[in-house]
Amino acid sequence: MTAIAPAAISPRRPVPAHIERPEYVDKDAPTPFAGREVKDADTIERMRVASRLAAQTLQLVGKHVAPGITTDELDRVGHEFMCDNGAYPSTLGYKHFPKSLCTSVNEVICHGIPDSRVIEDGDIVNVDVTAFIGGVHGDNNATFLAGDVDEESRLLVERTEEALRRAIKAVKPGREMNVIGRVIESYARRFGYGVVRDFTGHGIGTSFHSGLIVPHYDEPHYNTVIETGMTFTIEPMLCIGTYSWDMWPDNWTVVTQDKKRSAQFEHTLLVTDVGAEILTLP
Repeated sequence: MTAIAPAAISPRRPVPAHIERPEYVDKDAPTPFAGREVKDADTIERMRVASRLAAQTLQLVGKHVAPGITTDELDRVGHEFMCDNGAYPSTLGYKHFPKSLCTSVNEVICHGIPDSRVIEDGDIVNVDVTAFIGGVHGDNNATFLAGDVDEESRLLVERTEEALRRAIKAVKPGREMNVIGRVIESYARRFGYGVVRDFTGHGIGTSFHSGLIVPHYDEPHYNTVIETGMTFTIEPMLCIGTYSWDMWPDNWTVVTQDKKRSAQFEHTLLVTDVGAEILTLP
């Protein structure tokens, strides 16, 4: 399999003027979050709307993943759907990111920039979508199979989704955040997968990334106590080989050092009295 290489990036897509922008658009960095991780009822209801729209966008884009389409065309589909529904694509202009989705193909772990590369038969394609509407964000991603995918890659994708499911079941108020990574890593270790450490889940709400860190590997010092009303993402990235990574000169695209494949799945969650509610369902 040929390694993924940078390709041409099309001009930035416009967003209608009436759509509210996040405060960070075209700044070097967002304003640091100073609020509480536990959300009030109004914020939660607005997050339900943003998260559902993000999930619908992801579902729509996923239907277009097939050999012969470019990742830039996937970006167009997602961008137009979010804008048509009154949402701003959260990644567009976040720390100068130039597109409305992240599309991470094969050995790209995360933050791939949609471009002119054509998806090939046998590729696996991670699509990451975040929608901003009503002053809040909803964030999710999934890895899709393009055409006839080899068994090793198919199992990686299937097991990464299962790792996310198991991690969500482990979320309960009163437990420490490190339970999430412990569950993911213990499952991934069965298959010899590398679990990416340097890119994590995060708190989310009025801020795209609140500062709350949700690790996907077993690290006891992440001992923040999970509380009812918290909202955050879990988004494990599992690799067939090493979790060590390199970054392209674009300062976004992260690839495995050994060029073996990586898969990812993500949901935005609300902590309830008994567990976690998945907000990013279509």
